[in-house]
Amino acid sequence: MSQKFDYSSFLKSACAKAWEKVGAKRRAGVATPLFSIYSRKSIGIGEAPDLKLLVNWCAGTGISLIQLLPLNDVAFDFRPYDAQSSMAFDPMYLSIESLAGCDLSLFRKDIKTLRKRFPAGRQPLDYGIKAAKLELLKKIYEHPSTDLKDRKFAAFRKKQAGWLTDYAVFKALKTKFNQAGWPDWPAKYRMKDPSAIEQFAAEYATEVLFNEWLQWQLYEQFADAKRHAAKNGILLMGDMPFLVSRDSADVWAHQGYFKLNLSSGAPPDLYFAQGQRWGMPPYDWARIAADGYGYLVRKMQYLENFFDLYRVDHFVGMFRLWTILLTEPVEHAGLVGQFDPPDEHQWKEHGKRILDVMVRETGMLPCAEDLGVVPKCSYEVLDEYKIPGSDVQRWVRNWGKDYAFKPGEKYRMNSMAILSTHDTSPFCAWWENEAGTVDEWFFAKKCTEAGVDFQAVKPRLFDIGNSVAGRLRWRPEIANLEIFLAVIGRSRNDAWHLADAFLGTYNERDLYWEYLGMRGEPAKEAGTEFVRRALESVNGSCAVISLQLLQDWLALGEYPDRCAWDYRINVPGSMDSRNWALVAPYSLEEMLELPLNERIRDMMVSTKRKA
Repeated sequence: MSQKFDYSSFLKSACAKAWEKVGAKRRAGVATPLFSIYSRKSIGIGEAPDLKLLVNWCAGTGISLIQLLPLNDVAFDFRPYDAQSSMAFDPMYLSIESLAGCDLSLFRKDIKTLRKRFPAGRQPLDYGIKAAKLELLKKIYEHPSTDLKDRKFAAFRKKQAGWLTDYAVFKALKTKFNQAGWPDWPAKYRMKDPSAIEQFAAEYATEVLFNEWLQWQLYEQFADAKRHAAKNGILLMGDMPFLVSRDSADVWAHQGYFKLNLSSGAPPDLYFAQGQRWGMPPYDWARIAADGYGYLVRKMQYLENFFDLYRVDHFVGMFRLWTILLTEPVEHAGLVGQFDPPDEHQWKEHGKRILDVMVRETGMLPCAEDLGVVPKCSYEVLDEYKIPGSDVQRWVRNWGKDYAFKPGEKYRMNSMAILSTHDTSPFCAWWENEAGTVDEWFFAKKCTEAGVDFQAVKPRLFDIGNSVAGRLRWRPEIANLEIFLAVIGRSRNDAWHLADAFLGTYNERDLYWEYLGMRGEPAKEAGTEFVRRALESVNGSCAVISLQLLQDWLALGEYPDRCAWDYRINVPGSMDSRNWALVAPYSLEEMLELPLNERIRDMMVSTKRKA
C-alpha cells in the first residue's frame, strides 16, 4: 500500500487529548470475548492473566490493539450486554492461582479437582464453571489464612464506595432471595429503604464483604494485565454496554435514572426485519443531568483503570433510543415503538451533551458501534469529534446505485474497518453461507406489503436446497432486475423494497470476488488465499483502525468449523444455547507458534499498520 493517509486533524478535535495519548496513526486490532481464549493455566474459561499471552501474540504479529467484549458481571444469564452492573467485572474471569493475600498451597487439591472438572479449551464453553469457581472462591475467602485487612483492599473499598457498596449489597440480596429479580423483593428492599438496607448490610456483612473482595481481586488482576499491555505497546479497548440489565445493581440503586415502563430496542431494518426488543430500560437523561452526570462519570473513571479506549455499544442510542412500552406484546419484538427523544431536531445536541461529559472526564478514546438505522447527526458528530465509527466491509457499499463494495480509500478515516462483528457470521461463514442470499422473514414481509404471494414466488426465485438458516439463495436464472420483476409481477416503483433486496444480494458474490481482484468464477469455499485478500483489503483501507475478530485472523490458517454457519459468537434476537459460548480453536500458547503469525506480520508491514 503506497498511499499515505493524514490523521493530523484528529489532534485538533474534541478528542485531541485521547488521540495524543493513543497516537493518531494507523493500527490494527483483534476483537475477542475473554471467555473465548484460554491458556494452559486457565480453568474452564479465559481468565484475566490470559490477556498477557494475547498481548504477547499481538506484539509478535504487529497487531497493537485488543478489543474485549464486555467483562461485566452477568450473574447466571451469560449475556454480556445484559449485565447486573455497568462497573463490576464478572468473578468467573478471576484466576484462582493469581489471587492476592491468600495461601493457595492450602487449596491445591481443590484447584486440581476444579481444573479436572472444567478443562480449558472444551467446546462449547461450559458456564457451570462460574458457580463452581465461586464456591471455591468463597472457601478461600472464608479461610482464616486469607488476609482481608490488606491495605490495598481497604483503599479500594474506600475509593470505589460510590458504586461498590450498592453492588455488594445488591448481590447479597440476590443470594438471600435465590437470585429473584429486585422488583420481586419485599418492598423495604425493593425500594431501598435506608434503615432496612443498613440492617441487612450489618446482618450479612460477610456476604457483602465477599462481593467487594471479589471485585478487588478482579481489579488487581486486570490492572496487572493492562500494565503488561502498556509495557509491550499494546492498547486495550473495553466494551461499554450502552444499557444495563433491568435486574441490575445500577437500576435498583438509581431507579430514578431509568424509565422503567419502557424497554429499549431497535426499529426494523434490512438485517433485523422485526426490529429488536432488548428488555433493558432506557435512561432518564434529564434526571442524570440534574445530578451532574455523576453516575456516568464514575463509570467512565473506573473503566480507565483497565482500558486505553472504549467501544460504546449502540452509539446511536446516545442521540435517540428506540423505546417500546412494556405492555406491547413480546411477539411484536421492536415493530411498535418510538424514539426518545421523539423530536429529531433535539437528537444532535442531546447526544453531544452526553458525549462531552464522557470525553471531558477521562483520557480514554471513545469508539462507536454505529450500525443499524443511523441518524445523520451521528455521522456528523463522529466526524466532528474524530471518533472512530464502525465500517463493516460487507455493508460498506454503493447502496441504491451500483451496489458495489466501496474501495478502501472511500471508508471514513475516523473509523474501524471491520470484516465481521460478534453479532454477525465470521468472514468465512458469511462467504460460504450468507453472501448472495436474502433474509426470508424480511423478504416475505415485503412481499405481503407489495401484494405478492410469497409462497407462490419462493420456489421460482430461490434455490431452496441450497438455502440455510433462514437465508434464501437466488436461483442462477434470476440474473437481472427485469427477470426478477417479471416473476413477482410488479414494477420497480411498486415493489422498491423487494427490488432493492434483489439488487443488493443477487450478484453479491461476483461483486466481492471482483472487489478482491480474484480471477475466474467465485469459489464456493473460503480458501486461505481468499481470506488473505479480504484481510489485506480491509487493512489497506484509510480507516485509522482495522479491527478484526480473532476467528477472522486465525482463518488465515485451516481449522475445524471455520466456515460453519453456527461458528459464531452470537445470533442477535435468539436464545440459542451456543450464543456466547464460542471457544478459540487454539490455546494461547499454540497461537504464539502458528505459522500464520508471519503472514499477519507481513500484512501489517505492507498495509502500514505494524506496531
